[in-house]
Amino acid sequence: MGWVAQMRNGLLDQAMAGLDWVAARRGRTATMPAHLVTGIEGEEAACRYLRRKGYTVVARRWSGGTSPGDLDLIAWQGPLLCILEVRTRTAHDITPAEATIDWHKRKVLRRLARQYVQRLPNETAPHVRFDVISVYLLPGEKPELTHFENAFGWNERRLDASTNGR
Repeated sequence: MGWVAQMRNGLLDQAMAGLDWVAARRGRTATMPAHLVTGIEGEEAACRYLRRKGYTVVARRWSGGTSPGDLDLIAWQGPLLCILEVRTRTAHDITPAEATIDWHKRKVLRRLARQYVQRLPNETAPHVRFDVISVYLLPGEKPELTHFENAFGWNERRLDASTNGR
């Protein structure tokens, strides 16, 4: 990454930190449930990580409007559109953060991604990749991030419990 890009990312990080400080001073985060504040902090850490890796983040918490759910982060990696689900935890539990994305959540993410792609001005749809970023915000430590590229695809067969997966 070039010097100019590093400067830009540093300035963006400082601006985001300043806006977070203003929001906290105005009491906005005090009225939000703790798990939502944790999730937002994790998304911000993931966004900074992606920008340092050269991604162009174009949307955060994108919603299709009337349908439920949102896309945590949408970014371009060159010509590839990346839909990113961020899972944030404040402790290492038995179940890793990335393992909590179940079949239903993947279905919602695919539906929202289709809506987003349909709204793009391009005549041909871009290639889309679904990624997962797990973020651990442990007290007194730097955020731990793990990026799972191509975590799942457009198609997936749901295993029916009555057939034991056959």
